[in-house]
Amino acid sequence: MSLASAHACHIERVDFANPQHAAALVSLLDDYARDPMGGGHPLSEFARMNLVAALAARPNAFSVLAFDASRPDGPLPAIGLVNCFEGFSTFACQPLVNVHDVVVLAAYRGRRVAESMLDLVATIARERGACKLTLEVLQGNQAAIKLYERIGFAHYQLDPDMGRAQFFQKWLS
Repeated sequence: MSLASAHACHIERVDFANPQHAAALVSLLDDYARDPMGGGHPLSEFARMNLVAALAARPNAFSVLAFDASRPDGPLPAIGLVNCFEGFSTFACQPLVNVHDVVVLAAYRGRRVAESMLDLVATIARERGACKLTLEVLQGNQAAIKLYERIGFAHYQLDPDMGRAQFFQKWLS
């Protein structure tokens, strides 16, 4: 599957057993973790060493990679990543897919790479019978918010009088 409109890229589902895919996944996620939007800290050594095997062990997990296809020779460099997890909508009584990480290297942002990856995510989600995609985004990440709204995401709410849903977390020791 492929093609970002302004930049030649190749989009494909990650094969967790493929060493090139595994290395690209860890490298891109580490790049994201180091960015202020990802918390500003590198992945731990534990995460770098165990992440791919842990994802591969979860049948509800899948990932998508983007590669720069503009180079005519040599291996295609990985430029983007989306990690997803299947959940379940009790109200719809159907699976849903949560888009957990969206990563595009800084030099490739603004070229619709994320949009192309999310197109493949939507295709995979439909194949799984999912009723919707969900994701979280930081309020300060206006570029991502504009992208998500442009491709059809909206704030989650059930009753407008009750307001929008908020995302919370609680770390477990």
